[in-house]
Amino acid sequence: MTARSGSVQRRAAALLGAVVAVTLAATTAAVAAPLSPMPDDPGPATDPVYGLAGGCYTLAADGGRGVVVRDGNGFRTTDTASATPFRMQAAQLGRFLFVADDGTSITGGPGAVTAAPQPTPDADWTLTHTDGLYTAVGTVTGRQLSVGADGRLTVTDPGPAPDAGRFRLAAATGCTDVPEADVNATGVPAGADASGQVLGFVDAHVHMNANEFIGGEIRCGKPYSPLGVAAALRDCDDHGPDGATALLENVLSHGTPFDNHDTTMWPSFADVPAYDSMTHEQTYYRWVERAWRGGLRIFTNLLVSNRVLCELYPLRSNPCDEMETARIQARQAREIQDYVDAQYGGPGRGWFRIVDSPARAREVAASGKLAVTLGVEISEPFGCGIRDGAPQCTEADIDAGLDELYALGVRQVILAHKFDNALGGVRFDEGITGIAVNAGNFLGTGRFWETEPCVSAAEDNPIGNVDADTAGQVAAMLPPGVTLPVYPEGPSCNARGLTDLGAYAVRGLIDRGMIVDVDHMSAKAADAALTILEDARYPGVVSSHGWTDPANYPRIYTLGGFVASYAGPAENFVDEWRAARDVRDDDYFFGYGFGADTNGFGAQPAPPENGRSLVDYPFTAFDGTVLDRQQAGTRVFDFNRDGLAQYGMIPDWIEAMRTYAGTDGDQFLTDLSRGAEAYLQMWERATR
Repeated sequence: MTARSGSVQRRAAALLGAVVAVTLAATTAAVAAPLSPMPDDPGPATDPVYGLAGGCYTLAADGGRGVVVRDGNGFRTTDTASATPFRMQAAQLGRFLFVADDGTSITGGPGAVTAAPQPTPDADWTLTHTDGLYTAVGTVTGRQLSVGADGRLTVTDPGPAPDAGRFRLAAATGCTDVPEADVNATGVPAGADASGQVLGFVDAHVHMNANEFIGGEIRCGKPYSPLGVAAALRDCDDHGPDGATALLENVLSHGTPFDNHDTTMWPSFADVPAYDSMTHEQTYYRWVERAWRGGLRIFTNLLVSNRVLCELYPLRSNPCDEMETARIQARQAREIQDYVDAQYGGPGRGWFRIVDSPARAREVAASGKLAVTLGVEISEPFGCGIRDGAPQCTEADIDAGLDELYALGVRQVILAHKFDNALGGVRFDEGITGIAVNAGNFLGTGRFWETEPCVSAAEDNPIGNVDADTAGQVAAMLPPGVTLPVYPEGPSCNARGLTDLGAYAVRGLIDRGMIVDVDHMSAKAADAALTILEDARYPGVVSSHGWTDPANYPRIYTLGGFVASYAGPAENFVDEWRAARDVRDDDYFFGYGFGADTNGFGAQPAPPENGRSLVDYPFTAFDGTVLDRQQAGTRVFDFNRDGLAQYGMIPDWIEAMRTYAGTDGDQFLTDLSRGAEAYLQMWERATR
């Protein structure tokens, strides 16, 4: 969930410190958002309900009661006036908002229907169709949209007066455009070349559902909302009117509790999202769509959480149990798939496709759509915490947990993350970050990290020591009488390696054809895990975002595995690509990937230094798609000024690196566009 890059090393310390500190202490520019061309276009939607999505219609009440028009603070039927046109905005599969030409929505409150200027949950209607007639029932209220005796729209219990709740829809003109973020990409995404090899990028590590992690209240915004972009991209209530009360955001993103930011978000996005904002949504579905249209073909969405931080943070709407959080996030991922399908007219018609096999992933990516794989990155998988040296799980728990994850569609698993657990030790964070995470390790396990001299080429990050004042601040989060350990300077490794339970889990992943992600394992644990994989000749292994020592890359490549670097600054990423290219195994198809770690408390790439311009807009992606600056509401994002402020700028970041790579730029882009194929071939080998 974090990077090795020096520019972001402070974030774990800031996170833990800020969480503890918190514990103790619109008018929009209406932008039309037409659906962009789809690869393998199935043609117009024909389902009488799903096919309404995005269309413009009038409503006429059955039985000659007249057409529906706006009237006062609500709606009524009449046979003497022109019908009001409604945009049928898909809220989910089979669910719609009725958006009138003045931008208000039919909203069914208790016993009354009003015209709400902004949609609320009561504006979400589930439609059914029988013999040319439609009924609309409130998705939340269960009350049916009906015509009252006075001709005004009202809500009733379904059933008593069925004729009053039936409507005919007729195609119309004059509808308003519902606000939405633009994509600003022109072209039809390519899928495969003439030989059948998939063309495109792979993000091996991203967190699209992190709005639900650490209790569900720590991130501001959501990847989608049935009520639209304004509901999805809004700041946290606890950030206040100017961000001055956003303690966690201020410490994480700015290094001080005393800061502020414009909390408007949609439509102006004056301050957030930003490349260094750690608590604001960056994977809104339209931004992910732009990344896909710009060349992304495989998107590994890791379900993520941390029990210790959840228990420390005072605001929560979800439980702190990490496996339950994974279940919640897996459900939301499928809701996103359904929501995208709803915009395109029905199940299976969208570009966002969750896959659970390499064959299905290849089919989706080769068609030019986005193959979404699920992974897990939690600190206590299967409940495998550890307390005072005692494991909190058994082999039976591991088997049950792996089976459940597999049933959820998870295929890539990180077994240790940030804190030691019953499966093994973790790779340290450095400096003040390491000191703070070590304090969290104590709170979660009852023990601090124990070190020993490194005995192989692979090393853990040095924890290091900090000045007395800083150490005192970190120690304040610990129980009375507990002091921070002092470690020797220089390289050191976690004395905790892969436990017997951890080895059992690795073999369980092999048995199920799942992908072992060695990131965040201690050097000792990673060595033991790689040895098990080598003994089994198992190629299903990745380093998803650069959180294993690069000394392990030759072993991963020799197994037929896959490597992705953290999506950091151009100079770091390009150097890491060159180094990985030098140690690749020519027995296997080579392509390179990245792990953006977006939404995972990981700072994204900053704008180019010294005002340098690395992206010349509009630019052309490898498959001919043309991308201009991305616009959301009134905000126009430019990588040269904003860096990777949100996920839709992944193609811009790649273009910046192609420019930065100079004479190697073409080879760099070729290797990245071979990343999806290389990942697929690794996965296919693992399941043979």
